[in-house]
Amino acid sequence: MSMLKGANLPVRVPAVRAVLGWQTGPGVPDADGSALLLVSNKVRNDDDFVFYNQPAHPAGAVRHEGKTTSGSLVTDTVFVDLTRVEPAVERIVLAASADGGTFGKVPGLHIRLLDGATGAEVARFDSPGATTETAFIFGELYRRAGQWKFRAVGQGYDSGLAGLARDFGISVDDGPAPAPAPATQGWPSVTVTGPDGQPQQIGLPATVHPPTAPPPMAPPMPPARVDPPTAAVPPPVTYPTPPVTYPAPPVAPPVAPPMTSPAASHAAPHAAPMAPPAGPVRLSKVTLTKQAPTVSLAKQGGASGAMRVNLNWSMRPLGKRGLFGKQKTAHLPDLDLDLCCLWELVDGRKGIVHPLDNMFGQLNDAPYIMLDGDDRTGANEAGENLTINLDHTAKFRRILIYANIYDGADSFAGLDAVATLYPQHGAPIEMRLDECTVMSRAGVLFLIENINGELVVRRESRYIIPAPGQFRNQAVDLAYNWGLEWVAAAPKT
Repeated sequence: MSMLKGANLPVRVPAVRAVLGWQTGPGVPDADGSALLLVSNKVRNDDDFVFYNQPAHPAGAVRHEGKTTSGSLVTDTVFVDLTRVEPAVERIVLAASADGGTFGKVPGLHIRLLDGATGAEVARFDSPGATTETAFIFGELYRRAGQWKFRAVGQGYDSGLAGLARDFGISVDDGPAPAPAPATQGWPSVTVTGPDGQPQQIGLPATVHPPTAPPPMAPPMPPARVDPPTAAVPPPVTYPTPPVTYPAPPVAPPVAPPMTSPAASHAAPHAAPMAPPAGPVRLSKVTLTKQAPTVSLAKQGGASGAMRVNLNWSMRPLGKRGLFGKQKTAHLPDLDLDLCCLWELVDGRKGIVHPLDNMFGQLNDAPYIMLDGDDRTGANEAGENLTINLDHTAKFRRILIYANIYDGADSFAGLDAVATLYPQHGAPIEMRLDECTVMSRAGVLFLIENINGELVVRRESRYIIPAPGQFRNQAVDLAYNWGLEWVAAAPKT
């Protein structure tokens, strides 16, 4: 149903997807959808702003699902479960911001409100003639007499996403990323989860200084295998033989100790990832594309502290209509999509971090990388996360971050997935997994390499098909000449 500016209609479905759409092409700016949850026309706190850098509201009712591309049509989606919206929230503003230009240069701009379960269109509102605006409120969901309604708004802003956010009470940091502290000032403060489940600030010893030069290269090692901390000779990497079975997800991992110097005690393998301190909402981001595939962490201020690597995914519409004209939607029951990485240090040690065999890694000793768990169903709205300890940048030679589909889908071609790096001291770095055209269940996301002392992130967007008899992890290893040894193990139960 196409709407005029100012019109409203009742929303009679329990959940909706607000889908921002436009036609891309040369010189067309990118656009980003967002949502603000309002009480008395203001947010209660910065958590009430849901967008690309804060993709899920703590209450679980609103989440940013990200972009998809089909031909020249680009969409960015915000999902709203109206049954889970807190009673105090009166309105949910559905907004958009232009990245790299004004909305006057974005053709075919519109928003569609879809039934969250069936994909059927509830309403559509086309842009009312945008010109110099860099942010837009397209519509709003609001309560009236206990019933949710949708209003087509069409209000533009020349002050971009920052101006729109500030108007509704968001504390915004839209300046450049802060530079990392010099090595002589000691290690940064980090936040860990304490025994009571609450965040605790940990100030690391100011007397500890990183080495002035990388450690000397160790003699070449035989093909590396993954080693437990106490083993002198690493055992082989194991990989289950088909049919694959899965261990139960990790339950209640032990609490992380404070980060220490390299000479101090090691962190527990299942320690909680480091988290950056709370602060104003940061609006800046870096999107890696074919045209701009690399970025230096040091040059954009993200060369120290913790860097979280997040993988999130959602269902993709099939693009066909079934009986009675209803839009079919890809159904992904119990999707098991695993975030993994191969790592190599400058001293020659190398290995893998992945959920199989509980090889979750650790933060304060090699490999200085840790996986937070195994989301086997996609039910965790935060997706899967790795944490990389960038305070050990000089020890990394290269890190390859990739994902495997183990169950629930046959290929990345059927998924909408977004991979994002969140440096503690820099802008987020994102890429989309939307270019798969083959039946591949192994997608390579980022290659991070130490180049002249700086970690440089490169977008890979490469989809691997194993040769007959190869494991998926093995095929990724061979594609990048990593040199691990792979042996089969008994299936898990």
